[in-house]
Amino acid sequence: MNGNALRTAIIGLAAVAALLLYASAFTVSQTQQALVLQFGRVRTVLNQAGTDKPGLYFKIPFFETVVLFEKRLLDLDLPVQTVLSADRQNLEVDAFARYKISDPLRFYQAVNNIAVANQRLSSFTNAATRNVLASASRDAIVRTQREALMNRIQDDVNRQAKNLGIEIIDLRLTRVDLPAANSQAVYGRMQTERQREAADLRANGERDAATIRARADRDVTVLIAEANQKADQLRGEGDADRNRILASAFGQDPDFFAFYRSMQAYEKGLTGTETRLVIGPGSDFFRYFNDPQGRPRPAAAAPGAPANGP
Repeated sequence: MNGNALRTAIIGLAAVAALLLYASAFTVSQTQQALVLQFGRVRTVLNQAGTDKPGLYFKIPFFETVVLFEKRLLDLDLPVQTVLSADRQNLEVDAFARYKISDPLRFYQAVNNIAVANQRLSSFTNAATRNVLASASRDAIVRTQREALMNRIQDDVNRQAKNLGIEIIDLRLTRVDLPAANSQAVYGRMQTERQREAADLRANGERDAATIRARADRDVTVLIAEANQKADQLRGEGDADRNRILASAFGQDPDFFAFYRSMQAYEKGLTGTETRLVIGPGSDFFRYFNDPQGRPRPAAAAPGAPANGP
């Protein structure tokens, strides 16, 4: 009887010990940080910034509790907000941030959980975005100084988030656009400007084309006139050379020259089917038809007159 009671007591004590061991043991992974609370008071911080190693830890069961926090980077998606730039332009800004819990004790004391931390960070980021972008122009925000402006916003948010045990690692403006109504107005203005520029280009092109055409016509007229002048000059020189050659040939052999000129006259005068000549057969024009030497025919003697010669 006493043996059974002793065995039962030992089993009970072992069960209680196993239950206490299970209740007192906990693990902290590589991606976690932990706070050990004793009646709401923080007793220790585990795996913070590499001070402790992840693994198995123990706490006083029923008297201490463990709160785990994420050690990896957390995302913060911000809603689209309208910001007024320094040149009085309304801009729709969409941003996001990545942050980490740098001080879990301060984080627990300030916000306690991720949801509240996101709300506080959203408020800080929206306020910093409005303040920084209000001092910059639209072109600076969209193109020239965007990187510097994002860094300024991140620095402002970090100064405020330090009290929450949070550090902003990266903050980006994903989209900076004009509102829909303004975008349509800007598009219409840009379209009008492009149409005006196109009209100016067409007008300038037509003016230049007319100038080029007028210059080309003038050059053609000058070239034709110079060519005609040169042709007339060459033609005159050729005629003079021809006349000089013909005159020289005529001086050397007048009979041959007369014969050659008569042949040319026959060729030009008797060419074609529409030629009509009213010339007597005894005309000087046909003297080479009547005599190969081209001698004129003797005049016919009058009736009753004695004939000359034998």
